[in-house]
Amino acid sequence: MFATPFAWMPQGALSRMYQSRFIRKHVGRPYLIANIWIWNHLPLALSRWRLIHIYGIHLQRLVQLRATRRQSVGTFFFRNRPELELLIRLLSQKEQGAAIDLTVVGCSKGAEVYSFSYAIRCARGDVKVNLHALDISKEILEFAKAGIYSLGENDGSGPPTPGSLVCAADLVSTTLRGQTSSIFERMSSGEMDELFDRNGEWVSVKPRFQEGIAWRLGDAKDPGLVSALGLQDIVVANRFLCHMYPTEAEQCLRNLARLVKPGGYLFVSGVDLDVRSKVARELGWVPITELITEIHEGDASLRRDWPLQYWGLEPLNPNRSDWKMRYASVFQLLCQ
Repeated sequence: MFATPFAWMPQGALSRMYQSRFIRKHVGRPYLIANIWIWNHLPLALSRWRLIHIYGIHLQRLVQLRATRRQSVGTFFFRNRPELELLIRLLSQKEQGAAIDLTVVGCSKGAEVYSFSYAIRCARGDVKVNLHALDISKEILEFAKAGIYSLGENDGSGPPTPGSLVCAADLVSTTLRGQTSSIFERMSSGEMDELFDRNGEWVSVKPRFQEGIAWRLGDAKDPGLVSALGLQDIVVANRFLCHMYPTEAEQCLRNLARLVKPGGYLFVSGVDLDVRSKVARELGWVPITELITEIHEGDASLRRDWPLQYWGLEPLNPNRSDWKMRYASVFQLLCQ
């Protein structure tokens, strides 16, 4: 009925099948288009059925097989609030005045870096945060470091911006790059006032939340990251691994795990679930189940795009035997 010819197969067999060259070659565009049409015409009342969930997984894997993956700089401040809440809960275990080494990999325009800085400094102002922000793009890294953003579209008139941004038009275009909606859309007006100083159509991150951030140009796949950054209490690798093909994403994830101190934490959302659960299982990561459902549902844009986009996030299914390992976005790494 729903064109799910492989729904009966075990998960392991499914994974091997989807990776085969034969399937990549012969799962054609007409078949994919037909299945997308079927999905778009399914009655909403069926969306919670188990077979529909299986069908969605099948459909997304077809999408992933044919998709051209490329990095995106689209992001949001306070993108996943339950994730920030879990961060603060984990930091509550730290003694007063403790020092925390935290690295955000794939920092993009800086929204996630400043969101983490804001959350930590507001909740644990006594903690000394050594925060590294890493990205592979020099242009985007310099933009993030400047901490200045446009509030919306305009004609580009206005004062020049610092660093490599030579005119206001660059500021507008870079703020909007990769965005289908405002980078600020998940913030309240009160949070805007607390995090930014405003000057007309521009906002700049307050010095308090820029303090202690070291901006670094680098590749997440570089095995030299450990010697360059040192071991970290927390590594955040969110929402860029999904834009890599599975083999590359797995290699990158294994490399990033080496950055985490024994007993430290790895935040890793926005990644193919099969890749993450495979690496987590093989390396013995401990899934953090506190707020697991809230974090999984915390980024509406990822959930909304499933299963028709390769980066979409499937609904959490607690009936799976491996559901904690599959759906956790935060892990404790007990050993190297």
